[in-house]
Amino acid sequence: MGAQKSIHAGKAKIDVNVDFTHKLCAALMLQPFRNSGSPLELVIGSLCIKHPNLFGKSEKLDVLWDKGLYDSNILITYRKPRPEWLAQQSFVVQHSVSPEIGVHGLPDDNFSRSGSGGVNLSRLSAGLDLSEPASSNWSSKTSIKFEHIRPVSDEGRSINRDTHGFPVTCSGGYNDSMVVVKQESRYAKANDRSFSQFSLQIEQGVPILSKWLIFNRFKFVASRGLKLGPAFLLSSLTGGSIVGDIAPYQAFAIGGLGSVRGYGEGAVGCGRSCLVANNELTFPLSQMLDGAVFLDCGSDLGSGRHVPVRVGEGGAAIIYDNCK
Repeated sequence: MGAQKSIHAGKAKIDVNVDFTHKLCAALMLQPFRNSGSPLELVIGSLCIKHPNLFGKSEKLDVLWDKGLYDSNILITYRKPRPEWLAQQSFVVQHSVSPEIGVHGLPDDNFSRSGSGGVNLSRLSAGLDLSEPASSNWSSKTSIKFEHIRPVSDEGRSINRDTHGFPVTCSGGYNDSMVVVKQESRYAKANDRSFSQFSLQIEQGVPILSKWLIFNRFKFVASRGLKLGPAFLLSSLTGGSIVGDIAPYQAFAIGGLGSVRGYGEGAVGCGRSCLVANNELTFPLSQMLDGAVFLDCGSDLGSGRHVPVRVGEGGAAIIYDNCK
């Protein structure tokens, strides 16, 4: 059950999408993260507003609002036209609220999925994106943003510790602030029988104020796909590490889709570093059905002891190495 509508107001375009079906299906299939306290929580949908010529000089304004069952996101983007050989600029303001289950989630169904541990992240960011002109198979993007992150409970109250008493921020208070410079480079090459992809992200926390987070974080993903007769083999390697200040929500979570499948998000572990290998072979079983065999493995490389986690099955707890 839902509704979709596109409205043209002058040069602006407004897209509205409201859906009730997801809530009904989720209520039948999944255990909810939290109890619904308002009828508005039963609705998911999106609102998109686009203006192609805001001030008469081809400036573009995009406003996007998404609401899910347990999360929401507001994204405002303003783009100024520039020559193609120069980096394209975008001014971005974003606010989102989403459950943090990679570190603070609770394993369920024999670790096959992770439920809410009562920690949600309210993120507010504002900054500038610079997209460099693509050359050959490479593309790159640079951004500098201010980020303010406030953990909240399922009821919307600010918190500084989880249900087991571990801190949920780096500062130990009710929020973390930082200025982050991020560089992202991508390589992609494909033909009829194979493809190769590589991406590298480097983030640097800039110490403008003494209480703001100072860190260096990198992550890489290398993928290779190869056609083997009617079958297709896909292999990928993902890794990363962070040095300096670290908040629990910045840790690398291992487990879940895109990581070690068959486990919930973060159910395998989390740490300052990680290395995950994925291999998948898909093959046709019929004209309408494909089969797949996969092998995933991941490790925190012994860095999990530096991240606060819930109390384990045996009652042991890992000590948190505070950033300050």
